Amino acid sequence: MKRIFFLLLTFSTLFSFSQTEEKETRKIEYKAEIQEADEEKYPGATVLIGNVQMNHEGIDLTCQQALYYRKQNFFKAIGNVLIKQGDTITQTSDYADYDANAKQALSWGNVVLKDPTMTLTTDTLQFDRINQKLYYQSYATIKDETNTLKSKYGNYYLEDKKFIATTRVTVVNPEHNLESEHLNYYTETGHTYLYGPSTITNTQNENRIYCEKGFYDTKTDISHFLDNAKIYSKERTIEGDSLYYDKKRGFASATNNIQIIDTVQNFISRGNYAELFELKDSLYIIKKAVAISIIDKDSMFIHGDTLLVTGKPKKRIVRTYHNVKIFKSDLQGKCDSIHTNQTTGYTKMYRNPVIWSDQNQITGDSIYLQSNTETENLDSLKVFNNAFIISKDSLSKDDFNQIKGRNMYGKFLENKLKTLFVEGNAESVYFNRNEETDVLETITKEISSNIEFVFDNGEIESIKYLKASEGKTYPPSMFPDEDRKLKNFIWREDEQPKKMEDIFIVDKNDGKKPPLKKKSSKNSSAVIQDKKLKEKKKVSKLQDNE
Repeated sequence: MKRIFFLLLTFSTLFSFSQTEEKETRKIEYKAEIQEADEEKYPGATVLIGNVQMNHEGIDLTCQQALYYRKQNFFKAIGNVLIKQGDTITQTSDYADYDANAKQALSWGNVVLKDPTMTLTTDTLQFDRINQKLYYQSYATIKDETNTLKSKYGNYYLEDKKFIATTRVTVVNPEHNLESEHLNYYTETGHTYLYGPSTITNTQNENRIYCEKGFYDTKTDISHFLDNAKIYSKERTIEGDSLYYDKKRGFASATNNIQIIDTVQNFISRGNYAELFELKDSLYIIKKAVAISIIDKDSMFIHGDTLLVTGKPKKRIVRTYHNVKIFKSDLQGKCDSIHTNQTTGYTKMYRNPVIWSDQNQITGDSIYLQSNTETENLDSLKVFNNAFIISKDSLSKDDFNQIKGRNMYGKFLENKLKTLFVEGNAESVYFNRNEETDVLETITKEISSNIEFVFDNGEIESIKYLKASEGKTYPPSMFPDEDRKLKNFIWREDEQPKKMEDIFIVDKNDGKKPPLKKKSSKNSSAVIQDKKLKEKKKVSKLQDNE
């Protein structure tokens, strides 16, 4: 029993000593020129006046006057307050309260805090020494060697050199102005993590970046943005699920649901991966890449495996490679590669190209479309080598009106084909129906070196044979079956994109061979309208027997 009592007594003594020692370590040390008590005015306080100094576990405080509440272990500093923690943190203010038990300091009135990486100014600042955290709730300004940060609310973690700033946050430097509602900022590295709607504006060229989540390195100008991310420049707007931007290199990349709007040319590019090289005026898009041009309130969609846009605004060249398809409400097309020059208005189609316009199918070794650079309407059409135009007879699934030759040149008026000149080995087959009854009355086959067609509202109005022709008109029952389709006839309707979504369908026989090189031509190209041939139509055949 004595032994147990001795052990209890020893433990009690050690516990009591430990508590005393803890109290001693938490006790505030202070001195002043004058120390007095005024229980009536300051009950329970020691009044300190003149050159007041206070120390508590690594924190030093000086001020002009102070009240020390010994029982509460609480210190209230008044006038020219200076707080130091170690050799790195200093803080000045008009007033400060220090709770030694909780290790909490509250400063107010012209508060300025400095550490090796930044200077913080505010009206009221709370200092949590246990967690080494500063926080404010009435606006503050933080300056480091690179940026000036302002926000209404904020926490600063001294060990990590990290700010968590919320509500009306701005980060400003000579080149950028960042606005956000929530961000984390590291004063040593200049790294900024954005949460919620945020905008970065380049003060030199007024380019803007918007996102709702992202990372921004304020020292290197490298950034990565997510959630509704957009980059706005004078020439382009870039949108995507994920945007990477290196301002100094002039390089940006975007991933998934990309949309790049050319604000100068009314031109839109889309895809799921893109790279932009600003200094080279070059844009590269893959993965469901599509170029969209707005023409007369109608949109033309051009899709290919790869989309490359180069050049200055209004002088850009758009190249689309492999498995290319075109869709417009009155024009569809397909080929291996397309080259469009916005300066000249030329669109050149290579490797097994085909165009559908209303009921017409146009094919050749290469097809050139020429647009008016001011109105962007179709101006002319050129088909080089093995030129072939086919339109299906409206009342027969097996009969086709056909025109073929070596080359073809067409002119458009108000986006409708007005004239078509067939050069070299020109041949035609057309089925003539009664205008009133639509009954097939005759079939005509013509052969000439050159033929010129004039169209009215998509139908052939007149035919002019520029050299002697061979031709004959047959009753339907007498027309030779072997002549119903001209040599090299191919009807490619199953490849035609009937709606915009069809441009992303890869046809079974499409390969990925590189585009053929074709000598450039000085002329341009366009498309054909409906060419239903009717015998009752007034047709003048003029022959030149030179």
